[in-house]
Amino acid sequence: MLKNHDLTEIEFSEILYEKRPAKDADGNDIDGLYSAWILLNNPQQYNSYTTKAVKEVILAFRKASNDRSVVAVVFTAVGDKAFCTGGNTKEYAEYYAGNPQEYSQYMRLFNDMVSAVFICEKPVICRVNGMRIAGGQEIGMAGDFTIASDMARFGQAGPKHGSAAIGGATDFLHLYVGIERAIKSLTLCEMWSAHQAYQIGLISDIVPVLKVDGKFIPNPLVVIDRMTDDFGKIIYGTMKTGDELKKAKEILAGTEVDLSRLDEMVNSYITKLLYTFPNCTMKTLTEMRKKKLEHWDKNKESSREWLALNMMTEAKAGFRAFNEGPKGRREVDFVKLRLLLAEGKEWNDDMIRAISPQYQV
Repeated sequence: MLKNHDLTEIEFSEILYEKRPAKDADGNDIDGLYSAWILLNNPQQYNSYTTKAVKEVILAFRKASNDRSVVAVVFTAVGDKAFCTGGNTKEYAEYYAGNPQEYSQYMRLFNDMVSAVFICEKPVICRVNGMRIAGGQEIGMAGDFTIASDMARFGQAGPKHGSAAIGGATDFLHLYVGIERAIKSLTLCEMWSAHQAYQIGLISDIVPVLKVDGKFIPNPLVVIDRMTDDFGKIIYGTMKTGDELKKAKEILAGTEVDLSRLDEMVNSYITKLLYTFPNCTMKTLTEMRKKKLEHWDKNKESSREWLALNMMTEAKAGFRAFNEGPKGRREVDFVKLRLLLAEGKEWNDDMIRAISPQYQV
């Protein structure tokens, strides 16, 4: 009788765990071989992860890793708006803000989630069905392959909302895109389109997901046919502006979303992986993962400790502003903040009230 190596049995409630038949080279389902799909299931909040969801993701990866019948793991989410936008800001603002000792415990779970992806003994494909932002970008980059909707956007948001992207992005984003591109993304928080992400090497493949009159069309919001601007810079994949953007939004209003080609591309990768020796493939991935793990294992604990203490100052202000601020005004007044700090003002509740949009009339 085969032994069960799972740590515990669990009924998933905040994520979905599914086994789908693997397909052979002719596209036929194979009886007895599967891909394990781990889906974040919080589309109302752009698939941000709560504390409970983090714990479930850890156990789901352990479950998939131990399953002898699983060829590969697909890490994705429900819906077509977002793969993941990071931690649940409502939970951050209402529970963790101002409670560093609690956030430290939470961040240990987050670290374990990233590590669970790295130590999974199956290839991990991140299927990006929408935005992959902040902590979502970090957990997605822990995987081995990324296949994205061409409507997806990628990037970080920490310095705009009171955090730093030290849940993995500062450790390995530069390994994908180079150090200057990484620094620009991590500090300025400007988003990359899926086309840009593909061009700079962040992701493996993109596919169209919009249909007009039953036919797939590329993302109308991005420039995909113009290679340079007036300064000679490549602008392929950048967001359209002005009249071009207005026309693109009109086209977008008449489209329907169909993720079938995204699933087809994911399944094609699984099929290709199926036709390799599993131990040789995993040894290869293990060696490649070391490049990211070298930085991750060195920094994750000190990063966790800093993030916990930051919940008393910038994170406390930033997360509450995002959670409680009026629509369109969910960032603090950065000019006022810097002026107050220049005057030597201390971080306290008066400071937070002075800079936060929810307190302004």
